[in-house]
Amino acid sequence: MSTLSRLTARLAVVIPFAALLAAACNTDSNGPSKSALLADRRGGGGAATSSFAVLANAAVTCTNGTITGDVGTFQATPAGSVTQTTCPITGTVHVGDAAAIQAFNAFLTAYTALAPQPGDCDAAHTLLSTIPASVTLAPGVYCTGAALTATDVTLTLDAGGNANAVWTFKIGNLTGALTGTNFSVVMAGGGQACNVTWWVAQAVTTTTSAFQGNILAGAAITLGGSLNGNAWSKADVTTTGTALTGCATSSTGNGDGDDDDHDGDRGHGDKDHHDKDKHHDKDKHQNHGDDHET
Repeated sequence: MSTLSRLTARLAVVIPFAALLAAACNTDSNGPSKSALLADRRGGGGAATSSFAVLANAAVTCTNGTITGDVGTFQATPAGSVTQTTCPITGTVHVGDAAAIQAFNAFLTAYTALAPQPGDCDAAHTLLSTIPASVTLAPGVYCTGAALTATDVTLTLDAGGNANAVWTFKIGNLTGALTGTNFSVVMAGGGQACNVTWWVAQAVTTTTSAFQGNILAGAAITLGGSLNGNAWSKADVTTTGTALTGCATSSTGNGDGDDDDHDGDRGHGDKDHHDKDKHHDKDKHQNHGDDHET
């Protein structure tokens, strides 16, 4: 449960919505489990990542909203920053510290592992670039060849009674953004938002949307509405009027956004991070992460 090799659950899926579907990929594609993305909190590299609701390269900006979970940036002050305007954070803020660097590098590894590959999806699992209204999808791996746009759409993810059901959406390849306006993702049949993954080649922008699932984006994430899931970006993360509840969040921190207190997060119950961080060479993580700055 602690590594990204958990891309193993074979899912046989029949989709009754022909209007969604286009040309070919392979149905036996493996979907990542919740633990593959978040990792077991007991394991080395995943321990930091599992508590982060928001991860960005340099900047996180939250206005008139809330974030439940830890927030981190790969870069340290002054390049790295977490800006809160009427936005309490229930969790610990990490700006370029060892935990954030470790988590960001784990995110990059996950992002690379989940990148679209030939044979990921067959014709029944390849989505058109525009989702029609009122669509229901069973568990499985779904792909788009390009960007995905959803406007005034309700997408229902029906687990059919299986609380462990997994959905993985791969948006674009080298390019491709996810844009949602009044885009509602609804979990049904016992499905869990934390078992949904949205891998996106470029930016993610949602407006007045009720979104579900963990977002792994190659460019900036800009959210409006709500998100049940994590927002991890190779660039920046901006939320406006957004209630964001991360997956697998358990740490409690100051949440006051005071940048002077970010480094080290002293006295905020983050022992699970620091017990592991002291076994890692911070400089090694920093040098590795520098190769990925955008």
